[in-house]
Amino acid sequence: MEEVLKNLFDAVLGGDFEGVKTNVQAALDAGLEPGVILNDGMIAAMREVGARFEAGEYYVPEMLIAARAMQSGMTLLKPHLQKTERKSSGKVLMGTVKGDLHDIGKNLVGLMLEGAGYEIIDLGVDVPAEEFVKKVMELKPDVVGMSALLTTTMQSMRTTLDALTAAGLRNHVKVIIGGAPVTEAFAQQIEADGFSPDASRAVNVVNSLMEEKL
Repeated sequence: MEEVLKNLFDAVLGGDFEGVKTNVQAALDAGLEPGVILNDGMIAAMREVGARFEAGEYYVPEMLIAARAMQSGMTLLKPHLQKTERKSSGKVLMGTVKGDLHDIGKNLVGLMLEGAGYEIIDLGVDVPAEEFVKKVMELKPDVVGMSALLTTTMQSMRTTLDALTAAGLRNHVKVIIGGAPVTEAFAQQIEADGFSPDASRAVNVVNSLMEEKL
């Protein structure tokens, strides 16, 4: 790995905002391809962040800081990526379901997925089933991600899935759910396509769902 990419990798891993920006700029100045900077410097680092989280070496704060540091570099890199028309890994529509105003987990999943090359459309919090349906029709995402942090709002996930089915969209999009009270058993019960207990594993779940779509 070229030294500048190694420095960028380390800066993302350590959540060093200024270091990330400095090294992205240095890599661009050195004439490195934007896609190489993204994949070998930033996405590789976020993969390592995920591995450390699963190993119990990193916790949610470290993941958030690393993801936000990566975002600071993406701001610099995006215009260059757009010029090279980098292919997205897929489009993910996300939101916290109706009645629920929690968004830290959802935001972290979005950052981790963006770090893995996905295009993220975030509908925010308290999103009614009709809004999910409308946006799926309009934007044609590959995956819908729903989050809930309260047992009382988990039922909104079932309502949203039923609404997607009623609108004839259920076979056109994969659905992943998550949040503190959400379980694998509940995901199977409401017939979601995937479940993740945390942001790190959400990337693997979405990757496998995308492979099924191909």
